[in-house]
Amino acid sequence: MRMSLQCDNGSNLLQRLFIFLGLLGILSLQAGNASAASFDTLARQAVLVDLTTGAVLLEKDAHTKMPPASMSKLMTAYLLFERLKNGSISIDDTLPISSNAARKGGSKMFLRDGERVKVEDLIRGIVIQSGNDACIAIAEGLAGSEAAFAEMMNAKAKEIGLENSNFTNATGWPDPDHYMTASDLAKLAQRLLQDFPDYYHFYSERQFTFNQITQKNRNPALGVIEGADGMKTGYTQASGYGLTASAERDGRRLIMVINGLESGNARASEAERLINWGFGFFQTHEILRAGETVETAELWLGQKRTVPLVLKDNLKVTLPRTGKANLKVTVRYEGPVRAPVYKGEKLGTLVLTAPGINTIERQLFAAETVERLGPTGRVIETLGALVSGTGR
Repeated sequence: MRMSLQCDNGSNLLQRLFIFLGLLGILSLQAGNASAASFDTLARQAVLVDLTTGAVLLEKDAHTKMPPASMSKLMTAYLLFERLKNGSISIDDTLPISSNAARKGGSKMFLRDGERVKVEDLIRGIVIQSGNDACIAIAEGLAGSEAAFAEMMNAKAKEIGLENSNFTNATGWPDPDHYMTASDLAKLAQRLLQDFPDYYHFYSERQFTFNQITQKNRNPALGVIEGADGMKTGYTQASGYGLTASAERDGRRLIMVINGLESGNARASEAERLINWGFGFFQTHEILRAGETVETAELWLGQKRTVPLVLKDNLKVTLPRTGKANLKVTVRYEGPVRAPVYKGEKLGTLVLTAPGINTIERQLFAAETVERLGPTGRVIETLGALVSGTGR
């Protein structure tokens, strides 16, 4: 494995070199024979993301519009969880069940026309039983009608950055204008995890009994794939068998979306194969810690000649275990930086590139405040720069 470390302004990252040499040793010792390029999936569309770092480990037609079927119920749940979080509805509230909801076909939690049902039960009806009737009850309860709720779904999709999704209903019922992409589903799953951790536990529950009818969670990953704890299946004739799933092992969390499988068994086996590959073939490493000096930026007319550049958050990267990556780390800043500079001021960018991973960019900030020299000091430094030929 070769590695390049450089700074656009001519300084170096020797201190970081030791960290990366250690990383190279780890990767070399754990090298395998597989390669990301050689891995293929039977799914028509697929994406696998390491949530810890945001690294996309595998993509297959991940940006192609597709019928998401019941996986679009993740957006229905998102809007409900948002209302629970902001307090405009309570988990103990009850909602009326309309005849429209009760008679909806497909997967059901078997709601009855005219009854009132707790929001908590409707959540389980959506998440565990994939109830179309439960989705319509929520849509009507929150927006007045399913059509109005679909407008809310589309507005939220735009707000959270789902670039190729459009919703016409709350259930995923077949409609040529109802579509998502695997990439958008992965983004939505990530937002559910991050925005509503208090409600995510519903996705790991194995079964639910309502109106004396017990149904098992349709997610084939639960109890089979190590660390799997959610999220949602989908199936229509047009979409094939799909699954949005999440699993966590040793502090790493992967999100997987597959769609277009020919059977439920194929979906289950492909999910297991893909998630196990993601955990087994890739490894996540902490490269830099927040507040640790990455580089020093030259200053002009400052009371100090340099200022340390630091990250505000820890930097972790996910790389193949093969040891074949060609890592390149670059620090970019326009220097020398004119004083004064203030602690927390953005001064540069750290860029990490390697084959097989998306380019990682992180902002670099001044670690301390450096005031400008007084009038006499500025004159002296300017004259010194002119004499030495380094005047700017």
